[in-house]
Amino acid sequence: MGVIAPADRTRTRLALPAGLVIAGAVSLQVGAGFADRLFAQVPPTGVTALRLWAAALILVLAGGRGTIRAIAELKRTGTWGKLVTPATFGIVLAVMNFAIYQSFARIPLGISVTVEFLGPLAVAVAGARRITSLAWAVLAAIGVLLLGQGSGGHLNLAGVAFALLSAGCWACYIILSRASGQQLPGASGLVIAMCVAAVLVTGPGIAAGGGRLFRPRALAMGAGIGLLSSALPYWLELEALRRVPAKVFGVWMSMQPAVAALVGLLLLSQRLSLAEWAGIACVVIASGGAANGVSKGVIA
Repeated sequence: MGVIAPADRTRTRLALPAGLVIAGAVSLQVGAGFADRLFAQVPPTGVTALRLWAAALILVLAGGRGTIRAIAELKRTGTWGKLVTPATFGIVLAVMNFAIYQSFARIPLGISVTVEFLGPLAVAVAGARRITSLAWAVLAAIGVLLLGQGSGGHLNLAGVAFALLSAGCWACYIILSRASGQQLPGASGLVIAMCVAAVLVTGPGIAAGGGRLFRPRALAMGAGIGLLSSALPYWLELEALRRVPAKVFGVWMSMQPAVAALVGLLLLSQRLSLAEWAGIACVVIASGGAANGVSKGVIA
């Protein structure tokens, strides 16, 4: 019987988490496309509330019992401090979702996600510890500049600012999601975080959307968006983060801008210029280059 080479074993161990990340990316961006369609009926803040409440309810139904057991164990051991991480995670989720939907309402999906992706790219580059990591950061910056040029220099600044805010939250999300998964069993950390996020956006969502939030079509689409954009991808990413370091996860997320651009084209007819596609390519290539600095040797 042949001996499996170390490289083959590494690829085998990476296959499952990589597949989880890919599936999560497709689900997330398809959900984003449907959310963009819903903006014509419900303002972005209202859609954010629908998404997070739907995701919270789905996660409670799927992992509520485990979460109750986890909280009971914290009570028994007196380790309530472990709730700080998922609570902070929930705050980050609320801001991240609010900001990216505000961005989607102002600039094309592919551009918005490309700018937002600077967050996970920063996680990857920060862990590279090589001089070449600076080059990848510069290439990513060039990509963002190309996005602006591709829009004729008239890219909505508020949309870009919201995307940058979401980028910072996404970087924190990677770290906090991994920490929650390590400190609490199962998906209990994610369940708690999602409930915190849903509560935080309830007031602004109702103020913005009013009665439109409770129309059958809005509720149905909100449930689908919550499943596709939050519950399913966050669970898949949480499981992936249990298996690989946050730095490697940040690299694998490089497909997000390209997936978002394709979804924007197919679902929303958002056509991008050659310069904008080049900008997206620069960010994706920068992330792939950063992979050389963080993926080697991180998994024995």
